Amino acid sequence: MSKVIKRLFTFFIGIPLVLAIVFCDYLNHLPLQIVIGIFAVLGANEFYNMLSKKGCILFTREIVLIGTALLPFACYIFILSGLSLDITPWLYICLIILMLGFESFTAKTFENSCSKIAYTSLTLFYTGFLLTFISRMTILPDSRYVISLFLIFVFMCDSFAWFFGILFGKSTRGYVAASPNKSLVGFAGGTICSIGCGFLFKYFFPNEISISNSHLVILGFITALAAIIGDLVESVFKRSCDVKDSGHLIPGRGGILDSIDSIIIAAPVFYIGYNFLF
Repeated sequence: MSKVIKRLFTFFIGIPLVLAIVFCDYLNHLPLQIVIGIFAVLGANEFYNMLSKKGCILFTREIVLIGTALLPFACYIFILSGLSLDITPWLYICLIILMLGFESFTAKTFENSCSKIAYTSLTLFYTGFLLTFISRMTILPDSRYVISLFLIFVFMCDSFAWFFGILFGKSTRGYVAASPNKSLVGFAGGTICSIGCGFLFKYFFPNEISISNSHLVILGFITALAAIIGDLVESVFKRSCDVKDSGHLIPGRGGILDSIDSIIIAAPVFYIGYNFLF
């Protein structure tokens, strides 16, 4: 029960705090950009620890963390400079090429080279590059409301999936091996409530959220589905590394990755869907 209380405490304190940061749009959401950078680095550190416990070989921790931090930081600099954000994936590609070159010139033995390059590339992509899609949202019109809508979709899906799963989902658990305690009822309840909260948000801010009802349903559905996949993806990583939680920084949640796993996968899906629907 103490874990439930901690989770509820994090929910009622954390969500308003995050939304307050989103609405502070000074210098293209500087406070949010700082949070993204911090979470990217902390998440990369947790992911590094998880992989290391499994015996996976990566480049040094300093290289991984600096490379991860560089992606959201550079994306923000590109925004301030008015440069195209297409440069961000180019930067990711350049980082991978630099690692390939570094390994080729400096390695004395090569039995771990594939592991080092593959796992480091995955870490940069998962904890760094995917989070840059939140930074991309800051240049959209009415960005405060768009980012808030995205976070509402994800947070409400995650919270109501947990709520419905606890109350009504016992008979529908065990269908997904990556997370046997997750239930089909929880997935359905989280998705429906996520879309419903999106409509509620649009009701209060109709001028800022001008997307049509049908498009709102589509956007809410694909974002909620991506959030669910994000949660399961991290479960796969944790099971592969034989760990229960990625860390212990967030009360009732575990580590940073345990708290932002849904956001990581949902951010590019929401961003692409929002641009496509508009």
